[in-house]
Amino acid sequence: MYETTDGRNRFSHACKLWLKTLCIHKMTKELLLLRHGKSDWATDTDDFHRPLKSRGKRGAQIIGLWMLQNQQVPDFVISSPAVRAITTTEKACKVMGVNARRIMRDERVYMAPPEELIDVIRSCPAEVHRLMVVGHNPGMEQLLVLLADHHVDIPKDGKLLPTSTLATFRVNGAWKSLSANQSRLLNVVRARDLSDKFPFPDLDSTA
Repeated sequence: MYETTDGRNRFSHACKLWLKTLCIHKMTKELLLLRHGKSDWATDTDDFHRPLKSRGKRGAQIIGLWMLQNQQVPDFVISSPAVRAITTTEKACKVMGVNARRIMRDERVYMAPPEELIDVIRSCPAEVHRLMVVGHNPGMEQLLVLLADHHVDIPKDGKLLPTSTLATFRVNGAWKSLSANQSRLLNVVRARDLSDKFPFPDLDSTA
């Protein structure tokens, strides 16, 4: 039984659609913005070296678990080198099983304005599909608003990115082309709104 010309045409059309969809998927990326966990203001140290509270460490683990369970594990991570940020990064990544070699400390992220954070993201390797940036307010909240392609409602508590909160964006195009008001905000997840039951007791450490 021979395939008809119409059958071949339909198959060819389906292949073209599949290739087009594949190309679009390759060009679509995900950007994860994570604010560091709750820091300990009671310590006698400067801002850069201020550590996380136990609650902040727990929040980092919980948000990392949520990311793992929801297939949001990043390919690459750029973190502020400040103690509270890099500790958040390391604890979240440990839960997700992200290798430390995929974490880059970038001094530009520390207390950066949104325009500088965009420059940091633009420097991300082109092959990275899902990028996570771990940083600080007010720059991270301002970046969230700047990137979104629609109006972002302010929560009742007035905080878009409280500590241990993750915002996920869909980004169309290459990292180097990232610009304002061109990315779709998919969700904002707060660690404090998630279950505090931790299924990996060997990783549940606030040390």
